[in-house]
Parts: sequence; C-alpha cells; structure tokens
Amino acid sequence: MRDEMQARPGQRTPPASGNNLIASALGKAVSLHMSGKPKEALAELNAALEHGPGSVEMYSARGHIQFELEMYDEAAKSYTSLLEQAPSHPTGAFNLAVCLEKLGRWQQASQRFQKALEIDPNRAEARLGLAISLLHMEQPDPALAAFEKFLESNPGDDTGQFGRGVALQLLWRFDEATVIYKEMLAKNPASEESLTNLVAIAMARKDEALTREYSEKLLTLRPFSQAAMEGLATCAFTSGDYEAAAKLCARLVEFTPDHFERWFNLGVAYQKTNRLEQAGHAYGEAIRVRPDAKQAFVNLGIVKQSLNDLKGAKDAYQRALKITPDVPDVLFNLATVMEQQGPKDEAEKAYQRLLVKNPEWDEAWFRMGFLKLERGDFKGSAEAFEACLRKKPAWPEALVNLGLSHWKAGNRDAAANAFQRMLQLQPDSVDAMRGLAAIAVEKEDFTQALDLQAKLIDVGERSPELFYNTGLLLQKSGQMDDAIRLYREALNEKPDFAEAMLNLGHALKTKGDVDEARSCWRQAIDAKPELARGYFE
Repeated sequence: MRDEMQARPGQRTPPASGNNLIASALGKAVSLHMSGKPKEALAELNAALEHGPGSVEMYSARGHIQFELEMYDEAAKSYTSLLEQAPSHPTGAFNLAVCLEKLGRWQQASQRFQKALEIDPNRAEARLGLAISLLHMEQPDPALAAFEKFLESNPGDDTGQFGRGVALQLLWRFDEATVIYKEMLAKNPASEESLTNLVAIAMARKDEALTREYSEKLLTLRPFSQAAMEGLATCAFTSGDYEAAAKLCARLVEFTPDHFERWFNLGVAYQKTNRLEQAGHAYGEAIRVRPDAKQAFVNLGIVKQSLNDLKGAKDAYQRALKITPDVPDVLFNLATVMEQQGPKDEAEKAYQRLLVKNPEWDEAWFRMGFLKLERGDFKGSAEAFEACLRKKPAWPEALVNLGLSHWKAGNRDAAANAFQRMLQLQPDSVDAMRGLAAIAVEKEDFTQALDLQAKLIDVGERSPELFYNTGLLLQKSGQMDDAIRLYREALNEKPDFAEAMLNLGHALKTKGDVDEARSCWRQAIDAKPELARGYFE
C-alpha cells in the first residue's frame, strides 16, 4: 500500500515550488492586467519576486507594466535584470533602450539600441532610436547615417524624415533640410515642428524676410509659440524696431523666467528705447540666471552710469573685470566713473592700467593727461598729451592742453609752439590766441599781446576779462582813450568788475578827469574793499 502524506491538524501545507509560484503570479498578473488593473498586476509580480529569483518572463512582464505606468527608471531596472539572465533576449535590449530614451539618458540609450541591432540587424525601430539618441548627443554625422539607413526600408516614415532634416540642419546643410521640412508641410500644413525649424534656419541665415514669414505662419497655428516670438523679436532687432523687440522679449521672459538670453535681449531693447530703469532690471535678471555673464555686467554698468548711479556702475564694471580682467572697454568705462565719483587718483591708475596693454588708446591718454594737469603734474600731463598727438596729430583739445601744460610748467617756447600748431589747424581758435597772448604779456611783448587781444575781439570774444586785459595792455602802452573804452566794455559785460573800475579811474585821472576818476575808485573800493590798500601809493 502507497504511503500518502495527508494534512493533519496543526501542520502547515508545504509551499508550492518556485516554478509553480512564478507561474501562479504570472497568471494572476495577466488576469489583473487584462481587467484594467495594471497597478494590482505589478504588485502581484513584485510580491512574487520578493520570494526568490525571477524568470525572464517575470522581469519582462514587470518591465512592460512599469513602462506602461511611465515608471521608466523602474522599468529600466527590470529589463537590466532580464538581460543579466538572457543577454541576447530579442526584445530586452530594445525595451531597455526605449526606457533610457524616455529618461533622456542618451549615451546609454544609444549603446542599448546598438546592442539591439547586433541581436537583430533588421529591427528598424532600434535604428530609428539610435539615430534619435545620436541627435540628442549632438552627433549629427552618425545620426544622419542612421536615419538614412532606416529610411531605406521605411521611406515614408515621418519621424525618420523629420530626424534626417534635423541632422542636416545641425550640419548646416540648410537647403537639403529646408526641402524636407517643406515636403512635410505640404503633407501636413499644421506641422509646427517643421515651421519651427524653418524659423531657426532663416534666423541662422539672417534672412529677415523668411524669418518673419515662417514666424507669422507659426503664430497662426500656435498663438503663443515661443519660436515664432523669438523669430519676430530677431526681425525687430534687425530692423531697429526696438519697441516691438521689447514687447516680444517681455512676453518671452514670462514663459521662461530663467532664460539668460531672453532677459539680456530684453535689457538691450529697453536700453535702446531709453527705458533705463527697466533695462537695469532686465540685466539684473540675466545676471541672476548666469552670474558669470561679463557682458550683462558691462551693459548694466553702462545703464547705471547713464542713470548717474555711479556706485552701481562702478560695482558692475568691477564685477565684469573679475570675470574677465583687463578688458579695455570695461577698464575705460570704470576709469570714467572713478573720474566722476572720485577719488581721481584711482581713475588715473585705471587709465594707466589700460594703457599698459593698450598704448594706442588715445582717449585714455587724453583723460589721463587731463587728470595730471588738474593735480598739477604738468610734466606728466604734457607727456600724455604728446602721446595723444602721436596717434592723432590734428586733435584740437590735445594741442590746447599741451600748450597749457607746457606754459604752467614754465616752458614758454614749447607752450607757444603748441598754441601756434593749434592756430595752423584752427586760425580762429580762441584758446590758442589766449594762450599766446598770456605768454606775450609774460615776455612783456605788449605789441604782440595787443595784436592777439584785438584778434580775439574781432572773432567775437566778449568776455569781461578779455576787455580788461586788453585795456591794461593799452594803458601800459600809453593808449589811454582805447584803454578807457575797453574798461567800459568790461564793465558793460560785468558791472561789479572792481578791478576794471579801479583801472578805469587811473586812466581817467591820467586824462585829467579827476572827479570821474574818484567816483570810479569809490565804486571799486565799495565793491572790493581790499583794493584800498594801494590808494595812497
């Protein structure tokens, strides 16, 4: 008689074998999935896999359901486990590649699509996936080859044709890409992707007409298309319509508040339309997105300087120079801000720093010469203005300041030479004639001084000081009537000119007009009491 094992009270029924457990779980999972309960089906498979190693079928089923539930990372792990058991599984490598593609892990996806092709060279979907992955990896050459290979057996596939167009576009083979996109538009006039890429090609070619045409078509299909707005903003910048550019860029940053280029372009548009406060805000946002953007700091500095926010401008320029040291334009702008804000010795150092590497920068030489002249370094200022004139010999302001520097340094001959060069350049230069007249007075060459003063009056110079100085020269040379006339001219221009009034009195006394002379002296002393000191002498 066969001895049979029977269940007895208090004893457990022996568990089913592993294969039976897997089979049972698979069966339940299939039933639940067919009933529209994928999550319950997945739970059944997970529970079974917790009790022991799974089979290829279990991992395949779990990966399928996880993919369906958009659990791509978990699905990738399931297919990886499957391939550990069956490296040449016909669909495992492909399904894993698709999961990695969904996760944007393009390098790994391309490797798995390649593996799937090695297992099955005729698997067209794997070749298409490989081509798409290569595109995302910015490898347009091999991507184009993969798309073309795929299209040999699938010539009418829209995804393959579009991908081929994108690869050609990335290779700057714009004519061929354009043909493909136009063919796709002929089949489907509502193809936003084709129009978007045609906009990009037109922008790359700087073809304003086509950029506008395709952008406007795209906007009719999709009123909030960012690509279309970007295209129209580019057209607006190209045509100088900065108002339109500002409106478009303002809408674009609403869509993408963390987009550097759009904030920067908005700043440019506002700056061009003189909305400087808004421009400063836009550049600030661009810097928030990309703190190492040198040009954004430079533009912000220019805006701040225009708004007379010298502290803000200085900070922006200094931060730009920390990113890229010794940029000539930025150094120059920083120096001009320091010159306005002070201390001026810092400005002078900034100009010097600029000129060490950029000795041809004549405007920097001029500004440094002016600062040296202001602080009394006349030899240094003369050298700086000479450097200006080596670069630009016919520079009126540099010639006048060179003459002034030499004169204040006591070098009359060099000063006179500079003023004469200025007169050769501009025969009616008031500054040059004044300088030469002052030198003539110092040399007591009153004839030349008078001649120059007369020329100044002839060219329309009407300053009270000019009339007074000419009167003094005439008085010294004994021409009292002319001296009296010019003192009166000085007083007409400046009635409280005490020195002119005093010397008018002296000239009148010489002519015998004692009463009027005393009246002039009285008025002069009333206006400026210190003039009384020489009265009794």
